[in-house]
Amino acid sequence: MKFQPIDTVESISKEDFIKNYLKKRKPLLMKGYAKNWKDFDKWNLDYLKSKAGEQVVPLYDSKPADANKSSDTPATHMKFNEYVDLIKKEPSDLRIFFFIIKDKIPELLKNFTYPDLGLKYFERLPTLFFGGSKAKVLMHYDVDITDFIHFQFEGDKRILLFSPEQSKALYKVPLSVHTIYEIDYDHPQYDKYPALEFAEGYDFVMNHGDALFIPRGYWHYNRYLETGFSMSLRAFPNEFLQVINTVYHVFIMRYTDKLMRKIFQEKWIKFKEKWAIKKSNRYYNIKNSK
Repeated sequence: MKFQPIDTVESISKEDFIKNYLKKRKPLLMKGYAKNWKDFDKWNLDYLKSKAGEQVVPLYDSKPADANKSSDTPATHMKFNEYVDLIKKEPSDLRIFFFIIKDKIPELLKNFTYPDLGLKYFERLPTLFFGGSKAKVLMHYDVDITDFIHFQFEGDKRILLFSPEQSKALYKVPLSVHTIYEIDYDHPQYDKYPALEFAEGYDFVMNHGDALFIPRGYWHYNRYLETGFSMSLRAFPNEFLQVINTVYHVFIMRYTDKLMRKIFQEKWIKFKEKWAIKKSNRYYNIKNSK
């Protein structure tokens, strides 16, 4: 894989952001952006534990999809305070996914400021994500196809980003928003997935308080280097074709895939993987012949 440095700033005006990043659909890393919040000191695991400690939360691991289970079936459940104690004490790949602040810790909504960058935020869905020091989020793009700002807190996290145009090199699984589960993006298996050699993107680390603009449709892989958590602020679609694409992904593609998984189970998963390999290997052969 080939990587270029991501554009990085400590501050940026709304005008510059709209012109150079939002309209161009180009990612941007904003170092220490959240440190300007009045209540930035509350963005830590101990504070969240004091507010949501007794809540029972679903936990997810890094295992590939099970054809006999729904793709969003958790690995286990645990009280939030027990989960925080666990990931602070020992290495773990357990994650909390899509922890909606308004439902779980509504008072936290007062402890941050929406970035004034020309985005119209979906204020119902500020969400938190948590992970232990062995956790990773497999390569995917968000099914709602929206722009969003992603904040990182406590431990460092490695991020890989690829534009939608790189799908052909990433072994995108048809009717899905992820690549082949078996691919290890920390140690790419070029012998088995040769098209990865032609994937071009960004590879960088987010630290406590950093903010990242991820344009809609961008592939992203997250690897927790240390125990930590993050928050995502999603934006409303701002173009008609984007709305159509969102409707297709959320209500047509996703439910078609769920139905096929239910009917064909493991056969459907294997069929899609073979399809993904065939398409990306064809792309590799074309690129390699030039």
